[in-house]
Amino acid sequence: MKTAASNINLSINFGQVVDLVKQLPYKEKIKLGEVIRKEIRTSIPDDKILTHFASEKTLANDWLSIEEDEAWKNL
Repeated sequence: MKTAASNINLSINFGQVVDLVKQLPYKEKIKLGEVIRKEIRTSIPDDKILTHFASEKTLANDWLSIEEDEAWKNL
């Protein structure tokens, strides 16, 4: 399925989008699902950023220790 690239700025909220989707015929909902899945696959956040946030708590456990403070106290 090919979709045209376009920028449309609509002032509608999530609930309104859901109401519109509910009105679509079954086949159109299937097509919309395909478009949404493709959009999700192509907009996955940068893995480096996710790794940073996932590591932060673990590293803090090591860094924020009495032993670590002792090792760095003369610097």
